[in-house]
Amino acid sequence: MLVDLHNHTPLCNHAKGEPRDFAIKAIEKNISVFGFSDHAPMEFDEGYRMGFDEMDRYEKKVLELKEEFKDKIEIKLAYEADYLPGFMDNRVFDRDVDYLIGSVHFIGGWGFDNPEFIGEYKGKDPDETWGEYFRLIGDMAKTKQFNIVGHMDLLKVFNFKPSKDTAKLAMKALEEIKKAEMAIELNASGLRKPVGEAYPSNELLKAALEFGIPITFGSDAHDLSHIGYNLAENFLKAKEIGFKEYAYFEGRQMKLINF
Repeated sequence: MLVDLHNHTPLCNHAKGEPRDFAIKAIEKNISVFGFSDHAPMEFDEGYRMGFDEMDRYEKKVLELKEEFKDKIEIKLAYEADYLPGFMDNRVFDRDVDYLIGSVHFIGGWGFDNPEFIGEYKGKDPDETWGEYFRLIGDMAKTKQFNIVGHMDLLKVFNFKPSKDTAKLAMKALEEIKKAEMAIELNASGLRKPVGEAYPSNELLKAALEFGIPITFGSDAHDLSHIGYNLAENFLKAKEIGFKEYAYFEGRQMKLINF
């Protein structure tokens, strides 16, 4: 039973393809549970997300697809919401959705995964920057507003890596994720980026397993060709690392399935 919980729509302004075509492609890929989790609105970096006035339209479309394809695939309604202190908004957290993916895309105002701002890596201390990044991941978990940690080591996207062991740097964040009863996604999009590997690393996955943190899966699709990207291989990798079950969500409640 393949699950793919991280997928976008053109409403985020940097994805293309009709949501209905995404659902059809997911069915063709034998995905059983498919989640639309487009970028939630926020009064910051507004060019890369839907507006608050578009939330109803987004949710209506996803629920229409859920009904249309109910005999072929289980479609979930969700958002990927940024954790950015000062910009958290209950207009997102109060929505009636199946889950929320919490992601850190910003350190301060720096959108570190955006190629437009790649020059800002120059002169930054990798260990200090990674420490701050994982502090934000931990703070995000402490809010208990989210269900899934999105692409947990996204900071490596341009091969900016620490000298210290990443799993050790992430220990406090992992503790908070466990306390918050969140899952971590195995996100395939890093394979399409300069780093050339999935998020998170095998070392972080092993550390998450030791903490007893559940895993789930996402293509992070922004294009029809991304649907189900490397999904079967990531399922196999999770099993080989030692995970015995994986998660999906319904009405903000975690459901676990044995591999």
